[in-house]
Amino acid sequence: MRRLLVLGAGTAGTTVVNKLRPLLPREEWEITVVEPAAFHLYQPGLLFVPFGRYEPDQLLKPTSQFLPAGVTLITESVERIDRENNLVELAGGATLDYDQLVIATGTHARPDMTPGMAGPQLGHTVHEFYTLPGALALRKALEAWEGGRLVVHLTELPIKCPVAPLEFAFLADDHFRRLGIRDRVELTFATPLSGAFTKPIASERLGDMLDQRGIIVEPDFYVERVDEGALVSYDERVIPFDLLVTVPLNMGAEFVARSGLADELNHVKVDPYTFLADGCQNVFALGDAAALPISKAGSVAHFAVEVFVENFLEHIDGRPMKREFDGHANCFVESGAGKALLIDFNYDTEPLPGTYPLSVIGPLKLLKETRLNHLGKLAFRPIYWHMLLPGRRLPVPTEMSMAGKEMPTPQPEREDVTL
Repeated sequence: MRRLLVLGAGTAGTTVVNKLRPLLPREEWEITVVEPAAFHLYQPGLLFVPFGRYEPDQLLKPTSQFLPAGVTLITESVERIDRENNLVELAGGATLDYDQLVIATGTHARPDMTPGMAGPQLGHTVHEFYTLPGALALRKALEAWEGGRLVVHLTELPIKCPVAPLEFAFLADDHFRRLGIRDRVELTFATPLSGAFTKPIASERLGDMLDQRGIIVEPDFYVERVDEGALVSYDERVIPFDLLVTVPLNMGAEFVARSGLADELNHVKVDPYTFLADGCQNVFALGDAAALPISKAGSVAHFAVEVFVENFLEHIDGRPMKREFDGHANCFVESGAGKALLIDFNYDTEPLPGTYPLSVIGPLKLLKETRLNHLGKLAFRPIYWHMLLPGRRLPVPTEMSMAGKEMPTPQPEREDVTL
């Protein structure tokens, strides 16, 4: 009996076992999932929690609910991978052997990595929305807030959903306008990037949107520490705040580093086209756990799994893996007032304007605010629960298509910023 061991039951881990279980003969393959969390969290919904648009019960469902029959779930944490002996050591002391291993343990907010960020201000004047407790605490703070200096801050990339800090800034602007207190709020977006986004065309469009809303942009801001009521950068710039909404440094699981597989942020170093871990022949990493030169987002996990499954079946049969992941990602960018943008890109092509022709709800505009894009973002939650996680094929292309995209008029060369 051969054993497939999957570490993590988030988007990538759950999807891959749902796709592989019907394809791997049960008399030949055992599949085991190790996941310490009893509940699966719909992470895109965290953005809306601070504004009272989602409740926790809309974002949480039992982890076991989405794993197919014939898959064993072990609710425990991982201590270390012993690659030489094909063993995974669990925190409780037990070991699991494997023939093939998939690491899908994601990436996580680490406010403790920035001096002062995880201090006594956290949960009071300093907040984050990348965890459910954090998003709920921020909701409470916004309900009582009457105005002042609000700073939305990005510590460093990569992070889960790199457009989320921008989305929060747009939604905060809309929230305060609805309350009639926007004139009492100084709203600042502080980022280590040179602009609003990592690629020039999208950065220009999103930067214009920030300007139109009166949101101050502090570019090239690398935070050194969080003092009481102020962000301080390495070049000694100071941004005072009454309320800070920060996206902390995101890091992978610590066992990845203990196992000798990590980059400097504990993400698994992999081949970006096949997801095979560096120096390994039977260890893969999927989703946010993988160190890929593209956004960490649910869409990347979805498209990556589609490629991985075909390759994995060839790999375990001793054949070369023929498919290559192109880095496809697409994201709805909520912009407030019931509108959103859509961006679609990959390793080689930055987000472009135009039309995304294939979707569940109809043609969607790229890099343009529309009501339909907003509805598409809201529609994704039931699609996520009922189609993506169960491993059903979605009516969108796995590889990025240039159909409908418009190449802009050539402009003078601008320095690009890689993801």
